[in-house]
Amino acid sequence: MDFVLAVAQNAPGRGRMFVRQLVQSDSHQDAAEQTESPEEELYPGHIRTTPLQKALLGVGSTLMALYSPARDDMVAVNGEVTGMLALPWMHRKMLEDAEGQQILREKPKLNSYTVDLDALRSLPEGTLGRAYTQFLDVNGVSPDTRLPVRFVDDPELAYVMQRYREAHDLMHTVLGMNTKLVGEVAVKWVEGLQTGLPMCLGGALMAPIRFRPKQRKDYVTRVLPWALKNGFKGKFILNAYFEKRWSQDLNDFRKEFNIQEPPSA
Repeated sequence: MDFVLAVAQNAPGRGRMFVRQLVQSDSHQDAAEQTESPEEELYPGHIRTTPLQKALLGVGSTLMALYSPARDDMVAVNGEVTGMLALPWMHRKMLEDAEGQQILREKPKLNSYTVDLDALRSLPEGTLGRAYTQFLDVNGVSPDTRLPVRFVDDPELAYVMQRYREAHDLMHTVLGMNTKLVGEVAVKWVEGLQTGLPMCLGGALMAPIRFRPKQRKDYVTRVLPWALKNGFKGKFILNAYFEKRWSQDLNDFRKEFNIQEPPSA
């Protein structure tokens, strides 16, 4: 509940008032439930929330993400509490694929502690692993910045969300998109269409409002059609066991997953 209150405190204007009212209306019921049937966390860091609290978090995190798009923590929370329908669907997509099944069994993690990034940097040019580290280095990002999942009330689905989150930079790599606004929107379209996560689709729809005229023209004429085609026709990329594919040629990976070459600059 402290986190919910924090969302309320940081939400702008009337949004803050709305969020705080919802917190107050739910606080007595929440306290009673905790007194009657205390439950252990389902996985490390898990925070159990009621449906109303999830709705509250969805509203608060949406308001904050719109007010301050750089708030990755709000985007992460929004993805978790609004993904109740998408996550089971993503899980089924992984169960339907042999490689996806292996990922769910072994539950690998993507970070600098589990992946030897220096070894990937030494791979031949054009391989998936080399391209991944080049993306990290050129864009100044780290695989260690992905927040842990907390609000998903199922350990298996929590892992699916965590895997999606940790694979985001690899999605950029495979699609050939940088971390600038147009690149992020393109990736969000592909992620949203492949996963059904409302957070991705909402970001893809809302973020172009911030485009400058030149960006908007390029986006509408080249980037958006390309992203939609990859989102609809591409193979489900979360079924890629990236850790076993580092030496694979990136172009071969794209062909296997039916991903078109990125539009030329």
